[in-house]
Amino acid sequence: MSAAEANPAADPKRRRHEIVAFLMLAVLIWPVISVGVVGGYGFLIWMSQLVLGPPGPSGH
Repeated sequence: MSAAEANPAADPKRRRHEIVAFLMLAVLIWPVISVGVVGGYGFLIWMSQLVLGPPGPSGH
């Protein structure tokens, strides 16, 4: 049994793949998801105000 098999975290190739995967998540995927969620929520509020009217007293 080699050292890389005994400790998978010590394998430099696997470590590089994990770093690339982390950077992809941290720099690309999560920002896109967060912008999509916030934009989707804003769109939902906007559409609900078009249908139901703006918030606040009705003005009667």
